[in-house]
Amino acid sequence: MSDRALQAPTPPSGHPYAAEIVAERSGWYELVDVVRSLSPEECLEPGYYRDPDWTVRDVVSHLGTWLAEAQLQVQRIGAGTYGGHDVDVEALNAAFLEAMRDQPWDVAWVQAQAGRSRMVAEWYALAEPTDEAAWWIRKSGSDHFAEHVGRLHEWAGELIARRALHGHGSWLSGLSDRAARSDGISVRSDAT
Repeated sequence: MSDRALQAPTPPSGHPYAAEIVAERSGWYELVDVVRSLSPEECLEPGYYRDPDWTVRDVVSHLGTWLAEAQLQVQRIGAGTYGGHDVDVEALNAAFLEAMRDQPWDVAWVQAQAGRSRMVAEWYALAEPTDEAAWWIRKSGSDHFAEHVGRLHEWAGELIARRALHGHGSWLSGLSDRAARSDGISVRSDAT
């Protein structure tokens, strides 16, 4: 667990999804740490997946759109307007990928951060556990991050190794601590 995850506020005592919220935060910060190690150009380099080619932007967009969708569905669950669970995961994956395909890196990054922030707020608002909320939490949160973080580490390692040959830095290396904040928690400005 990262230092940031340990410093972040914990869910209220007795919250029905306290463990899931903590696990999501830890998984998110791990993903953020990997992404922070890359330049914007590296985030657009195909190779995370092949056939179809995915970039880091694509995986961040994928995670962010699932977080945004989960926020909407958890909000409906909390309001008592949820229409039931008939989710075609592959169709949603394709629709989300297409919707974000031509977005620039910074739009994908901000969308993912915003989707996550809003989704976590909805989790905090849940008073009672439900099977449907649990499914959306697993699908969009730490379980989903775990599906991608291993390959993200591998791909980032490959990109960083290439960078070492060409002498480039990460996307945050030139930012001040104030400009390099994520989730309201300061991130290193000396990332490489």
